[in-house]
Amino acid sequence: MPTQPLDASRIAPGFADPVLDAQSVFRGVLAAMARPGAIAEIDIALEPPAPLNAATAAVCLALADFDTPVWLDAAAAPAADFLRFHCGCPIADDPAEARFAVIAGALPALPPFAQGSDEYPDTSTTLLFQAGGLRPDGGWSLAGPGIAQTARIGIDGLPADFAMAWRRNNALFPRGVDLVITADRRLCCLPRTTTVRS
Repeated sequence: MPTQPLDASRIAPGFADPVLDAQSVFRGVLAAMARPGAIAEIDIALEPPAPLNAATAAVCLALADFDTPVWLDAAAAPAADFLRFHCGCPIADDPAEARFAVIAGALPALPPFAQGSDEYPDTSTTLLFQAGGLRPDGGWSLAGPGIAQTARIGIDGLPADFAMAWRRNNALFPRGVDLVITADRRLCCLPRTTTVRS
């Protein structure tokens, strides 16, 4: 289906300083990936269109480009023009073809997304899940690389069977998806190497 032309006058602004803001967000995501469960704050002036929160939009603006197809769940679909305009990214119809997936509704099952391969694990999908809230010392216990012993975090909105689904994701290593969880201007990361218990 041909892509309709965008009306730039109706697109919400992106980064005020595209280079410096993208670098700042990129460093924040790298630090959060290195310390699973640590909550990072996106300290950038950004007011994306609903339903995107500021952290999700910032990650997309920093990491997505014309070479990274982005899949949107039904709740996130209204943000397609914003992402196409500012990132130049194609919007994927098939979650298995996406490098990033933006999930503004319920977290779906993980198998439909690209898992990568043993030779190219980096070709998997990174999921950006908008949670209802993030707080330290919550009900989820995390362990694995980047965590000294265990870490605890509260993540509102994960499905009841998330820990079991994430164990299956762990078992695929070096394949599997990575998860970036956002809430308002905050984010934390769960790489595929992180174990999760409730």
